Amino acid sequence: MRRHTTAPRPDWQNIVEQQGVIYPLTRYPDGSLRPYWDESAYYSFTLPEVEALEDVVEELHRLCLDAAAYIVEHDRFADLGITDRRLTGLIAESWRRRAELPSLYGRFDLRYGGVDGGPAKLLEYNADTPTSLVEAASAQWFWMEDRFPGADQWNSLHERLVAAWKRQAPLLAPGPVHFAHSDADELGEDLMTVAYLRETAEQAGLATEALSVERIGWDELTGRFVDERLGFIRSCFKLYPWEWLVADEFGPQVLDTLDNGGGTGATCWIEPAWKMLLSNKALLAILWERNPGHPHLLPAYLDGPRELADGPGYVVKPLLGREGAGVTLHEPGAPPAVPDGPSCYQELAPLPDFDGNRVVLGAWVVEDEAAGLGIRESAGPVTDEYARFVPHIIG
Repeated sequence: MRRHTTAPRPDWQNIVEQQGVIYPLTRYPDGSLRPYWDESAYYSFTLPEVEALEDVVEELHRLCLDAAAYIVEHDRFADLGITDRRLTGLIAESWRRRAELPSLYGRFDLRYGGVDGGPAKLLEYNADTPTSLVEAASAQWFWMEDRFPGADQWNSLHERLVAAWKRQAPLLAPGPVHFAHSDADELGEDLMTVAYLRETAEQAGLATEALSVERIGWDELTGRFVDERLGFIRSCFKLYPWEWLVADEFGPQVLDTLDNGGGTGATCWIEPAWKMLLSNKALLAILWERNPGHPHLLPAYLDGPRELADGPGYVVKPLLGREGAGVTLHEPGAPPAVPDGPSCYQELAPLPDFDGNRVVLGAWVVEDEAAGLGIRESAGPVTDEYARFVPHIIG
């Protein structure tokens, strides 16, 4: 793994906008605009590195599914902050019927600095509403074809997504698949992700409709969710976290009409409810409890930092959160953390530094297989909304 500097393509901003990256620039607190899509640099990997990372990702995915089964079997929902018994019952039923429910993709965030930097370590699993997909699947592939036409890339995302929709189409009810994002998404990140996934579904032969979460209606007469044309929403991909969905005004109706694979409900949500088991940072602690000392896991706990406080230091992560929100770093010997709510305490593993850039690998899975890589760089120790996406090649 090496970082290289290079000249951006002429008119790069218009190029990536046409490829679906609708916010190639990020506005910083001082009002300045700086590249989010940053092709002034790229990373290169050897093929053996990528093959080893693929194995790591699929092993981590397997461990996460094992942890989900453990949570359900041993009723560990309270560790995730989920105490409503009706909701836990529906999540458990969703898990037991997962073979009957469409489930598409996820993204592992990994600490990895090359073969000399030690084994890749899991930082977290974005299993419910992962973004940065368009950049990874589309824009960086076309960048490689322009700049390095003889190279390769860890990137089979598009083909795998289309194939996944085709395989899972028989699990869907008749009628269009609705694709929903939130109007509260000011950047457009969720919109472009949903639009891209809708395109992959259409390429798989599915009929689709787009709408925002806020425009989903409830028909009291039929007891069903409807779109703006009063069409029943039987299947819906939503880039909207489950914890928000069940807490919204119509959360009770979501639970009332949840299709858990038995054909008794009205709406099949994608991702399914069992993804709540994997999109919660408590998963990190349960993974460590189940697999202590695993080379690709970091020690993590729910009841406090334990030995991490006086050893390597620790990171406090809210159980639910996106884009690094609420994450705090604590060096060894620092005053005890006082988190605002239920949190996970994970060993501090400083991100690799490449010429002043802190790097996180976003490794994708589609269904159960490793499918591609996206790289984000940040100036600080936490990968937040100001991180930059940097493309890569194999070679």
